[in-house]
Amino acid sequence: MSVKAYILIQTEVGRAADVAARIREISGVTQAEDVTGPYDVIVRTEASSMDELGDLVVTQVQAVDGITRTLTCPVVNL
Repeated sequence: MSVKAYILIQTEVGRAADVAARIREISGVTQAEDVTGPYDVIVRTEASSMDELGDLVVTQVQAVDGITRTLTCPVVNL
C-alpha cells in the first residue's frame, strides 16, 4: 500500500510558478499547482513508505531553490 501526502509550500515572492514547475519533475510527485492563499504551491505525492516520503520531502522537494517553508500532510484512510 502506498503512502500519499499533500505538501503545502511557501515560496519567496514571485517564485511560485517556477517552484511548481521544478517540483513537477521530481519522481513521486503526481501533481504540483501554484495557488493563492497562505501557501503558494500545493503538491500531491505518492511513496511506497513513510521513510520514502520523508526522503522525498527532505532531500528533493526542500532542495528546490525558492522554497521558504513546507508542511507535509499524509493522507489517511478512515
